[in-house]
Amino acid sequence: MFKIKVISVGKTKEAWLKEALDAYSQRLKATVSMEWVLLKNVQQLNDAVKKEPFYICLDPNGKAYSSEGFSTFLFQQLIAQGARLTFVIGGPEGIPQEIIRKASFLLSFSQMTFTHQMIRLLLLEQLYRAIEIHKGTAYHK
Repeated sequence: MFKIKVISVGKTKEAWLKEALDAYSQRLKATVSMEWVLLKNVQQLNDAVKKEPFYICLDPNGKAYSSEGFSTFLFQQLIAQGARLTFVIGGPEGIPQEIIRKASFLLSFSQMTFTHQMIRLLLLEQLYRAIEIHKGTAYHK
């Protein structure tokens, strides 16, 4: 089983978004053990990230992939990191430059700006899609 940790500032406030996150969490449950570290502020984010030897920041200036490319990247990283990955999502002000500079990798889902809440959902959906691509199922067409 893969272990994926998501460190982020802020809570998920909207009920519809919580339902969507829960739906994708259920889909991932057989393959991925998800750990959510939801923090109150940037200082807590700094403290949490310091404990991580390898982490991927979600940032608009990072490398963008197709879904197939992300699937390849994800599995390469899971193999290289012993089946454990940590993703970092910033709060309303983004991710502090100190954290970005020390990141193992910067990943972009778009050059557009999204709320930290929406990016959580996009990340879960892309993780699920990447796994299904790797399995060769019909989810990704």
